[in-house]
Amino acid sequence: MRKVVSRDGTTIAYEKAGDGPPIVLLNGAFRDHTIFESLVPELAPHCTTYVYDRRGRGESGDAPAYAVEREIEDLVAVIGEAGGEAVVFAGSCGANLAIEAALAGAPITKLGLHEPFYRVGDNPKPPAGFTDTLRALVEDGRRGEAAEYFLTEMMWLDPEMIANWRRTPLWATNEANAHTLLYDTAICGDFEVPARRLASLPTPALVVNSENTGDWLRAAARETAAALPNGWGMQLPGSWHRIEMDILGRVLAGFATT
Repeated sequence: MRKVVSRDGTTIAYEKAGDGPPIVLLNGAFRDHTIFESLVPELAPHCTTYVYDRRGRGESGDAPAYAVEREIEDLVAVIGEAGGEAVVFAGSCGANLAIEAALAGAPITKLGLHEPFYRVGDNPKPPAGFTDTLRALVEDGRRGEAAEYFLTEMMWLDPEMIANWRRTPLWATNEANAHTLLYDTAICGDFEVPARRLASLPTPALVVNSENTGDWLRAAARETAAALPNGWGMQLPGSWHRIEMDILGRVLAGFATT
């Protein structure tokens, strides 16, 4: 992987592929750049894609203390490698990070957002003390329990779904990146859609959700799109918190190149 040094000296690893206008792909909780292995081939004929390992994951470095501002600087560093400005597509907690980056003035020309992690209406937030409990599990080295706790209290997955996930090879990545769940929790803040701040964001934004996703994720996508003055929502075929990659690729390619 290629490397770029973020403002605080942390090394961020990224890959570049394709040809055309630049688009940076930003992952959510647990994952690293490999989550986009199926999406990059769909975009590469139309866009120059940049995928990277967020700090603390994969081949990227980390720092002793975490701050959301440092992750924004990481994204800006990758955008710098893309020529100084780029479209950004981000999913899940990564969508929250992309929104915060745009609000902070990052050189993002367009925002593509997949189901940001907000809670609206009667959808409950994680319990009081969530962050403290998660931190204690991580610091005790109980990474598997930390991953389960996050999936239960943050994503509302039932025990059967988590048990099935535990039996897959992907679970090892969940445990390896469990410490970064604290980063994603910090990014989500109070879990409210920042409607007042979004009202001042002129960046064109496409907010997508899967037709078979959870009700709370659909509601979050809908309210995020409504709060953005140049935002619009789109529902696409897919499963829970996941859109079919070929369709997502076509939509994003059109969004990025027009």
